[in-house]
Amino acid sequence: MVDQMRSYTINKGMMDSWIKLFETGIKPAHDAVGMPVVATWVNMDHNQFIWVRRFPEGADIPVKEDEFRNSDGFKSLGTQPGDHIAKMDVQNLELGKLAA
Repeated sequence: MVDQMRSYTINKGMMDSWIKLFETGIKPAHDAVGMPVVATWVNMDHNQFIWVRRFPEGADIPVKEDEFRNSDGFKSLGTQPGDHIAKMDVQNLELGKLAA
């Protein structure tokens, strides 16, 4: 299993509209292609949106991202996501093993 943590700096004053867009368009489009969103957060300064989506294996990431980008759900979003995002950071994470 691989989780992908995505951290977006949202343009000033646009967090509320970003959250609405995420909940009504982005997340459902991910769900439709089998790319589950497993967690979301907004930082205390209300300018960062952090979210995690999950993949069975790292090799699935490019396949699922391609499927997502070619989906009707993604295409229907148009430029809206990019209009909200000032900066994006993406990290692929594997489950760590902590010693007891």
